[in-house]
Amino acid sequence: MNFGKILTEKEAQSVNGLVLAYVGDAVQSLYVRHQLATLGGFKAGELHKMSSSWVNAHEQAVLAEKLFDGLTENEQAVYLRGRNSKSHHKAKNQSGSDYRKATGFEAVLGYLYLTGNTDRICQLLGEVYENRR
Repeated sequence: MNFGKILTEKEAQSVNGLVLAYVGDAVQSLYVRHQLATLGGFKAGELHKMSSSWVNAHEQAVLAEKLFDGLTENEQAVYLRGRNSKSHHKAKNQSGSDYRKATGFEAVLGYLYLTGNTDRICQLLGEVYENRR
């Protein structure tokens, strides 16, 4: 699913790493919320607590480390660009290292989403969240 214009890889490569991360955070959040909502039997507050435990800088940093070697060369380059972006925000309750890794991971998801590669997003996130259901 995509809500608008699909960017070419060249166009997406010109998007700022922090903008890619901004989109990627929303993509991951929606993916996780979808997975949790389909479990059934939970109230909205419970779903929020569960999704917050899955989508945070520390968890994203762990995912980044777990998935990095399986990323394509292009995805690794996007990850590094996102991770090395200069943010003006401080990490909340997370180490700076985790925050940067999380930003890199989010950038990959944002890049994939903006280029219309939602199958790849589902492949990456599915590998991780399959066992958490």
